[in-house]
Amino acid sequence: MSGTTEARSLGDILDALAEQGREQDQVSVDEMKEAVGQRSYGPFLLVPALLEMSPIGGIPGLPTVIALLIVIVAGQMLLGRDHLWIPGFLGRRSVQGERLEKAMDKMRRIAGWADRLFHGRLTFMTRGIWVRIIALLCILLSLTVPGLELIPFASTFPMAAIALFGMALLVGDGLLVLLGLAVVIGGGVFGLTQI
Repeated sequence: MSGTTEARSLGDILDALAEQGREQDQVSVDEMKEAVGQRSYGPFLLVPALLEMSPIGGIPGLPTVIALLIVIVAGQMLLGRDHLWIPGFLGRRSVQGERLEKAMDKMRRIAGWADRLFHGRLTFMTRGIWVRIIALLCILLSLTVPGLELIPFASTFPMAAIALFGMALLVGDGLLVLLGLAVVIGGGVFGLTQI
């Protein structure tokens, strides 16, 4: 399959997934995993979060499945595993190729901007204990998604934070970790004001 080389940037990831969407009627989670490569856990947090924030995320039940996938990925990060395992029932889940391609194309402009802007600051926040802190936050954020799925676009806050954490790990930029924390805090404050 084409697109199996390891990703170097967000743009590379989106290009690989868009290519899969063009070439296949259905693209499974396992095939997306192969396209993204095994460079780090970052893409496996980033891509599902981006998918959930795209029009694909409007498919009923899909945000909860994506949140479950993120919990599985982040749980393995928390345990310090160096190879990602995805259970078969999730790996076989698929999305229509055309929908995947369109979703990735819509994000390309943001990807170009992010790839130019973010790299190599506060790198200590993307290694060591910080990886486990990020993993724990991603698990906690994902656990909010099933309840938020009942409210249109409400799961955007947790998924935006998870996407920032994933991008931080991908490009080694701790500033993105701080931005992710700001989204978590902002989402929490917004949620409390709605009670």
